[in-house]
Amino acid sequence: MSLADLIDAFVNLDENRVLGIVEKLLREGTDPSEILEACRKATTIIGERFERGEYFLSELVFASEIFNSVMRVVLPELKRETKPLGTIVLGTVQGDIHDIGKNIFKAFAEAAGFKVIDLGVDVPPERFVDAVRTHNPDIVGMSGLLTISYESMKKTVNALKEAGLRDRVRVIVGGGRMDEHVKRYVGADEWADNAMLGIRKCKEMLGLGG
Repeated sequence: MSLADLIDAFVNLDENRVLGIVEKLLREGTDPSEILEACRKATTIIGERFERGEYFLSELVFASEIFNSVMRVVLPELKRETKPLGTIVLGTVQGDIHDIGKNIFKAFAEAAGFKVIDLGVDVPPERFVDAVRTHNPDIVGMSGLLTISYESMKKTVNALKEAGLRDRVRVIVGGGRMDEHVKRYVGADEWADNAMLGIRKCKEMLGLGG
């Protein structure tokens, strides 16, 4: 069994096979972060099938349930650092209900020592603004898998500006299709297309090194 087999099983929504492969990979000493990254790649493919009309909402919900089952197995294997690094307000932006990539990032962020305020999915700009006022985070993390999420990210950054809060936080956007162009378009400080890169960039933004 390999990471490629894991991706194939996940894309085909075969939960029993997914969990069997995960447990075997862990026994063989595979890095838990590599397992979660394979799951993220699978969810990108699932998202593409959804956008093409090959998968529907029920498949997205089931994929999320499979991922949650994987997390219950993998999370105890992630090593935790003890030093608190900062606070991140995190959410999947309005118009997008994908949460697997967000949840992977959250798990890695918490394992690295960040406090994460998870707003969930389909989060409108005003909820991000309210959360920044309430929790005074160091970083706002916005996740989105669908291309329509870019507009919501841009609106959220603009809402933070209008509320006079943009200069108080660093903003990172994440998702399988993120790049430098999207970062500039939405007005973010950083971008990441996988969780490990996202954690490294969050540390760098706070002057903590990679």
